[in-house]
Amino acid sequence: MSDYIRQNVVVFEDLRGADLHIDAKYMGGTAGNLSDEPLSKLIGVGNAGGFRPIKGGSPKRVTMCALVTSGEDPDWPDNLDIERGVFTYYGDNRKAGNTDMHDTKPGGNVILRDSFMNLHLGLRELIPVFLVFEKLGKKGFEYQFKGLAVPGANGLGPSEDLVAIWKSDSQNRRFLNYRSRFTILNCPTVSKAWIHEIKQTGDTLGPNCPQIWKDFVKSGHSPALIAPKSKQVRSKEDQLPESKSEWEVLNTLVAYYKAHPNREYAFERCAIEVCKLSDPKIIDLELTPPTRDGGRDGIGVYRLGTDFSYIKVEFSMEAKCYDPQNSNGVHLTSRLISRLKHRQFGYFVTTSFVSTQAYNEIIEDNHPVIIFAGRDISRILIEHGYNSASKVLAWLERIHRD
Repeated sequence: MSDYIRQNVVVFEDLRGADLHIDAKYMGGTAGNLSDEPLSKLIGVGNAGGFRPIKGGSPKRVTMCALVTSGEDPDWPDNLDIERGVFTYYGDNRKAGNTDMHDTKPGGNVILRDSFMNLHLGLRELIPVFLVFEKLGKKGFEYQFKGLAVPGANGLGPSEDLVAIWKSDSQNRRFLNYRSRFTILNCPTVSKAWIHEIKQTGDTLGPNCPQIWKDFVKSGHSPALIAPKSKQVRSKEDQLPESKSEWEVLNTLVAYYKAHPNREYAFERCAIEVCKLSDPKIIDLELTPPTRDGGRDGIGVYRLGTDFSYIKVEFSMEAKCYDPQNSNGVHLTSRLISRLKHRQFGYFVTTSFVSTQAYNEIIEDNHPVIIFAGRDISRILIEHGYNSASKVLAWLERIHRD
């Protein structure tokens, strides 16, 4: 087994004795049925579902829960921000029909509700141990361990870390579901001994409990596993959509502006709305007149601080609607950079990508420019519910009508 662990891969035959290591992969079997599912052998949870709880103790309560995501559902874009150690996870009321969002067969929304309630009441000893896994690939069973998680995140208050959000289905039926924020703790390994202990006794604070979990239960201290990216210059592949749903959103948007009477110039309105969706602290962003734009498509105001004490910072925006395979070079990014005044920053919004040379110059010269490339635009729209061609088109028609 040591050879596989060194490669950060644990094969099916070794699952029962394996610890959980950050980013390690745990492989399924080859029988071709549910018996191949590895998590039941690895930690003793069920074979299916996003929420896979284990109950223990007296009275019986959820003491451990695997949170499983594929990251591929456009309606529910679960996401791990590795640079902040924050995991966004959606509840399990994912279809219209229930009058009560907590009335789900797996009981996932009840687990979320009770866990975050206990967090805010200071009853952290009642919070289950959450183990986060990502399912890899569409066929077979292969999971990657993403970390030991606790409810809540630094900088988020009780009204922000667990939020009930409205969604609608293809028949425009509206329903509620949870969006939760977890912190991935700075705990590189979760031992199998601790998992066995929790299953047998229901006690999460037994002898094999890691110190970081004890500190969380005692004081609420939850240091995140943060992993700043060493490479800031994104490649073409990193700037373009990754999934089928992201490509659908981006291609729909590009096709819309190819057919628009004003063609790519009309995209400036879309870029403004994308920026506003990305950050609620943008309090104003308006198009500049075409004949007097000074090299900028939009000028806006960003607010830093709180509702009671804040400052306003001006910024500029440049928008380019290109075919996703056509790059934005130095001459385009320099146009925006040269117009930035002292203490201003800029957004460069494009449906394609920024060339390596242009990206390098922005990073190496510390230009205060935020790049929203094709992938970013798709993910911002998907995050806000515009996750299909029909929804994107309806949104585009609305912003050009308003």
